[in-house]
Amino acid sequence: MLRFILVSGMLLAGLSTALPANILVHDFRLVEAVMEKAVSDTVFPGASLAVLYKGKVVFHKAFGRMTYDSNSSPADTTTMYDLASLTKAVVTTSIAMQLVERDSLSLQDPVSRYLTGFAKNGKEMVTIEQLMRHTSGLRAHTFYAKSCDTPQELFSAIEADTLLSRPGTTTLYSDLNFMLVGRIIENITGQTLAANFHQRFAAPLGMNSTMFTPPPSLVWRIAPVEKDTLWRFKVQRPLVNDQNAALLGGVAGHAGLFSTTGDLVDMVRVLMHSGTLNGRTYFRAATLRKFLARNGNPRAVGWDVRSSDGHSSAGDYFSNFSYGHLGYTGTSIWIDPEKELAVILLSNRVYPSSENIKIRKFRPLLHNCVVQCLGL
Repeated sequence: MLRFILVSGMLLAGLSTALPANILVHDFRLVEAVMEKAVSDTVFPGASLAVLYKGKVVFHKAFGRMTYDSNSSPADTTTMYDLASLTKAVVTTSIAMQLVERDSLSLQDPVSRYLTGFAKNGKEMVTIEQLMRHTSGLRAHTFYAKSCDTPQELFSAIEADTLLSRPGTTTLYSDLNFMLVGRIIENITGQTLAANFHQRFAAPLGMNSTMFTPPPSLVWRIAPVEKDTLWRFKVQRPLVNDQNAALLGGVAGHAGLFSTTGDLVDMVRVLMHSGTLNGRTYFRAATLRKFLARNGNPRAVGWDVRSSDGHSSAGDYFSNFSYGHLGYTGTSIWIDPEKELAVILLSNRVYPSSENIKIRKFRPLLHNCVVQCLGL
């Protein structure tokens, strides 16, 4: 008989107690119950969850539906989700690692080397690394579609902006940072971010359901997000939830990628195998270590790391070597190299409204349950 503990309406599954004797290693009934409870508690309409352990997919299942309508199509493991800020880590950071290896990009270079218009109003010495660690001093967010009509106007607005803090002194998570990194990658390579990622990662890994700006023919596979009632342009709005990414045509360094848990499993395997998979090297192990090193910072380069204060969306049991990233739409990836464990969660918690923030309590609960079910 499984025992569950309800706290503040959430199924906690005995986090402070030992697991029942009949919960064995690789028995994920507890995780299934927690996921099903999350759907019934409207944490999200539906979600897909993949767990990798010691190089194998030990759990991969979807829960709920596309929407809360009982007639809505069930979510499954091939449902495509708007990854939101997972784009920063999966796309932009991965491409940056390759460019750094090829000496096309230096983390220590000032941003102004690649975007000359950035060198004003105190931003002259902001570096690429500071953008990717979120220590640039730039503001966290601005709804550029209110005042900008084109991508160039958006980037001109960032270039004209002033800093909130001296570069390298304060960590403030900012979408602006990765909009700039995405722009820099496009300038260096002469190709869009979408083309870069497809050629460098998606195509060789067989990630056929991973893309920016998915075509109308795939809409039936895509979990819906909240409606944008503030879009003021006559041009049809790109599908992506993030309005700034939409203004940039749906392809941006901070958001815009759509994918499935099945596709992301292969990308995560690359990371868990230090950059090499099936005989192909996507980036060197030393490069990954360089990007994941904290060097006295709260965040790695392009990735978040488990906070030392004990408060983390990765929960209580992931090691201090863990790294991951969250997405505003209800997505996340957390990887623990020490435990050889990774958890990929994709959901559309922003449907019908992003005011639903129940996922904040759910994420650590889920990761705790996964670790416990594996007996780690």
